[in-house]
Amino acid sequence: MSKLGNLGARLHRGEISYDFIGHRKIWYGISILITITAILGLAVRGLNMGIDFQGGAVFTTPATSVSVSQAEEYAKDASGHDAVVQKLGDNKLRIQIAGMDTQQSDKIKTELAQDFKVDKESIAADLVGPSWGDQIANKAWQGLAIFMILVVIYLAIAFEWRMAIAALVALIHDITITTGIYALVGFEVTPGTVIGLLTILGYSLYDTVVVFDSLKEQTKDITKQTKVTYSEVANRSINGTLVRSINTTVVALLPVAGLLFIGGGFLGAGTLNDISLSLFVGLAAGAYSSIFIATPLVADLKEREPQIKALRKRVLAKRAQAASEEELVEARTGGAGEPEDATPAVVGPRHQPAARGRGRGRPSGKRR
Repeated sequence: MSKLGNLGARLHRGEISYDFIGHRKIWYGISILITITAILGLAVRGLNMGIDFQGGAVFTTPATSVSVSQAEEYAKDASGHDAVVQKLGDNKLRIQIAGMDTQQSDKIKTELAQDFKVDKESIAADLVGPSWGDQIANKAWQGLAIFMILVVIYLAIAFEWRMAIAALVALIHDITITTGIYALVGFEVTPGTVIGLLTILGYSLYDTVVVFDSLKEQTKDITKQTKVTYSEVANRSINGTLVRSINTTVVALLPVAGLLFIGGGFLGAGTLNDISLSLFVGLAAGAYSSIFIATPLVADLKEREPQIKALRKRVLAKRAQAASEEELVEARTGGAGEPEDATPAVVGPRHQPAARGRGRGRPSGKRR
């Protein structure tokens, strides 16, 4: 068995563990700091919405030797707006300019043809109206809201409302971080980005449900015993599924990393960035939130219940009693494992004193 597999087996059996629940305030603080950074990025820089959401024109040039930076200057001079230029296969360029109408699009197309020294008809132009972009944006928000509502309803029925709330907080945490990274990096938000967001929410929910299912199974009839508290069982559930969550996340991240860093970065296929960045950041954030946010939050909410509070008191009282009894035994034994006033043990059988009135060596019996 590999070292990682052996570690997972030991975690599952409870031989070793890390106290995730006990250190939950640290993870809460880290998550709050990351979330605040993401919100500041959204507030200061904002999202670079693609033309699918705000309308505009897309121009695709034939094969050219013009660089991306030079094409950006040409597009800005022709339109008066900043343009997003991406290099496609066969040395073609894709130029996106937001906020353009049909009349402006024709004028820009003519000027670009002159700058690129190509025929005007060889430049393909697609126009997206702002009203259509607004509809796409509204549909995206509606789809996200419906997804959240269905998730909460399902988890409340399959598990309980506390787990549904914890999962919802974890999902909002993942969305905020992912969109904040988009704002800080400046990548364009496209329909592919929305697809990526919905995909990573599914992955995040999968990891969370795995832990919740283990927690639900282990806490069945938990109030009928006095050995462990709810938080301790929750911590055991996280440790038992930890290696599985790590393996699932790493396997999912590897191909996404290939799309983002090799396809989008090294090979220059910029059209892959919109979906690969959301997948990469979201998968990592989802694995983090399912371990460090969702389950600890469930434990916090459950520990407020009267029955779980009473269970904790009974468990702690029993442990305190056992500790006091152990200290008492150690005090009596002086730490040597044997009472100080104990009577020495007798080795061998005890000899009973001879009965009175009987002669020595004569067996008892009737007189003749």
